[in-house]
Amino acid sequence: MKTPICDFVRRYAESDSLRLHMPGHKGASLLGIEQLDITEICGADSLYEASGIIRESEENASRLFGADTFYSTEGSSLCIRAMLYLATKKALAEGKRPLIAASRNVHKVFIYAAAMLDIDIKWLYPKSAESYISSGISVSSLEEYFADAKEKPTAVYLTSPDYLGNTADIAAISAVCKREGVLLLVDNAHGAYLKFLPESRHPIDLGADICCDSAHKTLPALTGAAYLHISRFAPSFFRENAKDALALFGSTSPSYLILQSLDAVNKYIAEVYKERLASFVRFALTCREKLEAHGFTFCGDEPLKMTIHAKKYGYLGTEFADILRSKNIECEFSDPDFAVLMLTPETGSEGLKILTDALLSIPRKAEIEEGSPVLGMAERAISIREALFSESEKVPVEKSLGRVSASANVSCPPAVPIVVCGERIDETVLKCFEYYGIDEINVVK
Repeated sequence: MKTPICDFVRRYAESDSLRLHMPGHKGASLLGIEQLDITEICGADSLYEASGIIRESEENASRLFGADTFYSTEGSSLCIRAMLYLATKKALAEGKRPLIAASRNVHKVFIYAAAMLDIDIKWLYPKSAESYISSGISVSSLEEYFADAKEKPTAVYLTSPDYLGNTADIAAISAVCKREGVLLLVDNAHGAYLKFLPESRHPIDLGADICCDSAHKTLPALTGAAYLHISRFAPSFFRENAKDALALFGSTSPSYLILQSLDAVNKYIAEVYKERLASFVRFALTCREKLEAHGFTFCGDEPLKMTIHAKKYGYLGTEFADILRSKNIECEFSDPDFAVLMLTPETGSEGLKILTDALLSIPRKAEIEEGSPVLGMAERAISIREALFSESEKVPVEKSLGRVSASANVSCPPAVPIVVCGERIDETVLKCFEYYGIDEINVVK
């Protein structure tokens, strides 16, 4: 497969042209990559008006993913905003107020985008969940929602895979959405690679209308590389307006280093990735089974995420992360319950062996039986938009009972809000704040 963006930039770098254009480094080396860092010069195309090399590269990606695929150099965050804008625009074109039925474990970008676009959200709560991070929805809970709903939503919105590696039954959820005549949007930021398993588990192949992937999370792309995918079975309205949606929220200076990365990943996927992925997944499963036989417990069904249920082995997840860090192994994320390890074929069999040996060297202790606190169903006091734009103040969490949350109040990772803007803080929220070490919160003044 050709790499038109990479080829153009390389030729330009080798031409030794006098660069009287941005960026200001002019190709001079401080980091060693400046020669390949350009902007929209003649022939370089323009991301949101692509008609040349970028369009050719996106068409290559579209063939690989079996969708209409568009690049983002600002991660899935940009794509989430674009997805919600497209859903909003479609609803308004039909004379309806935008309403999204969403699983509770959304990324905070979803919250902020909903505020900007003035979208009404109906939260879908799970019957049970291992953590507020994994509070996705089941087919049965979605069917119950539709049976009781007085108003059909514009779309159902899922996060799958979630941060702990749980994946939703997207095919079955898609069937419910199609029966009800509503869109299915999926935050697949952690699952770009799912397309290239021996049997695809990618949301687009399972019936989603629109989804986003962070290429940099599970494919060998630079940080910020992402895709917006539009199903070829979705209304043409979405693909026709996708670029405008991305441009509305995106920088007018997209990174050509990231664009080259996405371009190069196309070639890698087309030539060798599927075989490497299949081989690595088999080895990862073998290692996981070996660890399970030793007493480790894992959660989630995503093959490239090894999420250790640390308390069942006698440790806090944060303790596991510290132990592994002392062995020169860095986790993706940890909290009191879990240590999340993200794998890719680039980890390699040797890297996976190092991890397995390190885990096996940790002595097992008595199980910690204390579970994580359970959140109740939140009371909405004011809208997300009203809360986010209200005057606010930061207060100690112990003084926040009964107050209304004014921001997402959560870092990334995991970037999943415990309490959403506009919701009233109750005792269950306070217990969660204490459990996860949150000391202050922004509340409406």
